[in-house]
Amino acid sequence: MEQSCNSLLTAGARASCEPPRVITHTHARSSSCRTRPLQQTTRASGGRCRTENKSEGAADLLRQTSSRYFVLLPFPWRKEVKTEHLFLTCRCSSQESCLFFPSVLSLSSPFLILLLSLSLLLLALYLCHVGLYEHQPFVSCLAGLYGCQWRRYQRARAQPGECCCSKVECGSFGLLILTFFLSFVFLYFWSEAQNDYNDFDWFNFGTLGFWFPWSLVLLVVAAALFTYIALLLVLAVCLLSEGQRLYLHWSHKTGIVVTLAFSVIATAILSDLWSKEWKTLLLSLQVTAPFLHVAAVSLMAILSWPIALHFFRMNRKVRQVAVLGLFLSVLFSLYLVPLGMYSPCIKEAGMLGPAPMLIGHRGAPMLAPENTVMSFEKAVEVGGEGLETDVTISYDGVPFLMHDSTLRRTTNVAEVFPNRTHLDASMFTWAELQQLNAGDWFLSRDPFGTVSSLSELDLSQAQNQSVPSLSQFLEVAARSSKIVLFDLRRPPYGHPYSESYINTTLQVVQAHINSSQVLWLPSEDRELVQAVDPDLQQTSGVKASIQELRDGHITKLNLHYSTMSQQQISKYRSVNISTNLYVISQPWLYTLAWCAGAHSVTTNSIHILSNTNKPLFLMTPDEYSLMWILTDAASAFLIMVIFIFHWWRERGLPFWSGSRQTHENGPYSKFRTELSDVWSISSVNIRPDVRSAPSSPINPHLPTITEE
Repeated sequence: MEQSCNSLLTAGARASCEPPRVITHTHARSSSCRTRPLQQTTRASGGRCRTENKSEGAADLLRQTSSRYFVLLPFPWRKEVKTEHLFLTCRCSSQESCLFFPSVLSLSSPFLILLLSLSLLLLALYLCHVGLYEHQPFVSCLAGLYGCQWRRYQRARAQPGECCCSKVECGSFGLLILTFFLSFVFLYFWSEAQNDYNDFDWFNFGTLGFWFPWSLVLLVVAAALFTYIALLLVLAVCLLSEGQRLYLHWSHKTGIVVTLAFSVIATAILSDLWSKEWKTLLLSLQVTAPFLHVAAVSLMAILSWPIALHFFRMNRKVRQVAVLGLFLSVLFSLYLVPLGMYSPCIKEAGMLGPAPMLIGHRGAPMLAPENTVMSFEKAVEVGGEGLETDVTISYDGVPFLMHDSTLRRTTNVAEVFPNRTHLDASMFTWAELQQLNAGDWFLSRDPFGTVSSLSELDLSQAQNQSVPSLSQFLEVAARSSKIVLFDLRRPPYGHPYSESYINTTLQVVQAHINSSQVLWLPSEDRELVQAVDPDLQQTSGVKASIQELRDGHITKLNLHYSTMSQQQISKYRSVNISTNLYVISQPWLYTLAWCAGAHSVTTNSIHILSNTNKPLFLMTPDEYSLMWILTDAASAFLIMVIFIFHWWRERGLPFWSGSRQTHENGPYSKFRTELSDVWSISSVNIRPDVRSAPSSPINPHLPTITEE
């Protein structure tokens, strides 16, 4: 019978037409060796072999192969030979060839779920496929992206008992982990602060004098840097799972230092200028903590693969104890974290109260210029049940709507009165205020990024808005039967109405709206106001004891959302004091306010929250306990399986009882390859191949295996 010839060509390796054989290359790799294109490639053609000339150096290629690389050529024996691997079983019989490659993707696929930029790896794999001549494109891309080691001779494999990297690289890896956590903390902190981005941008406007969406820029930069660091960490973990020694390119080390510096400096500056946002972060954990717990436990299960791999390859008990102790301490800490978690959204079925009432903060500032008649009409149109604003007194005694102390941000005062831009708003007469445009700034600066969604009619209307008076605002509320909430700013010293501004405002209120619709927030002369108009709903902006609130005739509290507390809200509600929280624009914060029992919230996004029919996160204690227990149990089981698997594999034991561990001519022994562990044949005699075709111009002396 003619002997067919199937070639195993890894980057052009040659297989001859001699009786098939197993080749194991064990020569040490020279540090000066370089790969060269091959000259010969042998192919099967009609039972015969024909040789194609491509390039030279087939023997050189094999000499460049490290002692850990394993090549399995066709088996000619009619009896079946079974080759086992971690995720692959290859059967070879007569007239068949067995081409064996370890399944790298199977080993590393669990880590890919954490990859935030999968497209980068796909591009790298494509580049390796079309432009490189590596045997293992996946590992080549990992080492190339991590340390710019695109060729196999540039990298090294950690042998059993060796450390995975040098002291410098170990320090770089530790710095990478530290940077990952710090950049994640900042990214999480800043992403959860989206509720207050508008305040941050206007703060910078007041400081720098020009408008720019700094909050979004900061978010994009933080996300990009975190993605970069996360990608590096995924690459490092994948390389460790493949037993590779780590080498981080200097450019990545620079990137890590830059990211670390950015995260630390940005966190420090924001903590100093905007410390209340840390309370927002703590509040966010009441919604996200259950899901962060699942993610953290899943991450530990994934990391158990490389940790178990290197744990069983360590030859020092001290290192083994240190690694395993650290891993288990972090793991069990995560298992117990839910014991200390609190969320108002974890409550028994039927205990959820009604949704908080929505009060438009300065109207609907995402749909129209703030504190304009159009803005309040939009708030009523999209379902607002209340309207909030800020009132000041003009120089000639007309109460009007303006939040800032100056007119610079929300009017064109710089064009109309260029020499009075920094003058207090109350120093303008009502006639001067009517000359200003209060809508152009909204269209040009687009503070919420919503201008593009407005209709042509809305754009035209917004462009022609003027500064409204308090009476105009109250008429809108009276027509729609909405409650109103406003703060009153005292004019500066020397203003004609600096002493009588409260009486002036109170007269306008009584003339244009039912007093019971008004939540009176100013704290000055509260007793006098209560005596003049007892129908006003006295509202306090600070927390106090129940007795103090009762003495002040307080029926409602207006508190910042960062002070949210289910216990306090329930305590005040028990004595008929309701709570309004400001300013809540994110659905997750609205969910917390709902679960905590808030009566109402002041919001910029009234058109979004009005469509929220149920809390984003709500579960019973039993459901949460089940989720917690199942997550911990599943991860513990998976981690145990991974450790047992690596213990089994490192000792060379069969993976199932029916697997064959011996061959007729000797027992199997374990060889370490470039990618993983495979089984090869030992206890055989290897001699040079003397039957190679003499007609070949270049005949590399390949070792062969013959039966005794």
